[in-house]
Amino acid sequence: MKNLHYILALSVLPFVISCKGQKEAIEKLKPAVITETVVHDTDDPAIWINSQDPSKSIIIGTDKDTDGGLYAFDLNGKIIHKVLGLKRPNNVDLEYGFILNGKKTDIAAVTERETNKVKLYSLPELKEVGEVSVFEGETERGPMGVSMYKNPQTEEIFVIVGRKSGPADGYLWQYKLTEKNGSITGEVVRKFGKYSGLKEIESIAVDDEMGYIYYSDEQFGVHKYYADPEKGNEELAVFGKGDFKSDVEGISIYPTDKGKGYILVSNQQNDTFNVYLREDQSKGRIAEISVSTLESDGSEVTHVNLGPKFPKGVFVAMSNGRVFHYYDWRVIEKAIKSAIKAGK
Repeated sequence: MKNLHYILALSVLPFVISCKGQKEAIEKLKPAVITETVVHDTDDPAIWINSQDPSKSIIIGTDKDTDGGLYAFDLNGKIIHKVLGLKRPNNVDLEYGFILNGKKTDIAAVTERETNKVKLYSLPELKEVGEVSVFEGETERGPMGVSMYKNPQTEEIFVIVGRKSGPADGYLWQYKLTEKNGSITGEVVRKFGKYSGLKEIESIAVDDEMGYIYYSDEQFGVHKYYADPEKGNEELAVFGKGDFKSDVEGISIYPTDKGKGYILVSNQQNDTFNVYLREDQSKGRIAEISVSTLESDGSEVTHVNLGPKFPKGVFVAMSNGRVFHYYDWRVIEKAIKSAIKAGK
């Protein structure tokens, strides 16, 4: 979630499940937009906000395959840029304002599993501007999940990377990005993060404002750590245990106020998203919303007004069918509030 710096309204009767698990309606939420299809298999989105004209913001998404790609879509779901020939790109995230060649540059980080690299691209044009070789010296590399963190005080930018498999502790590595000879590279600054060993860790999300990293330990739960490496490697919380049909997947963070909001986590095999309080995950799942996405791996959300279609922001989720779905946040919010009310 990278929009703390800065929707055809749909008439639907949402299908919601309260935190007590009771169905309160019968219809799944419908997306406002379904993107054009990619070639192979969509996996993970990110949202780049155009600070000059938010209605011209774009959605970045991966196409996961040996001959995969990175795509940019407009808010109507049309493909406007693409980078092809990537070796199984998995997840993507972005940050704003890296100083490259003396100029502030917004960048996207993409894991490329078959080369054991994180590839870096400038936004919005998707020009390659660097790369980081990850998990060097390890027998288990295969990068999957990625998220970016910008320290609000120092403005240093980091990438946090997960992998297909790894140790019970130190599963994630964090790299500080630096410029070298006109391109971006990175150096590892810490190794952290517990792993249950049940399946894998793919989805990672960072709350820059609050300074937390969250990651999905599939078939186990969501782990929480400090994002600033100077604050150490203590695990702060684990939540969501027992709330998922099988895989714990995509994580998205929607702020409603300073320090408050929602954390949405994909309940992949249930085609729903579990919702937790951004300010207090110990209260447990507060809602479960049913969507039209199928087997959703990755998701992202912004609270920024993107124009008439998405005045309170947009929630983007990957779906089977080689597409991404865009949901008007007002529809998501209505479903959450209805579920909370029904659960009382």
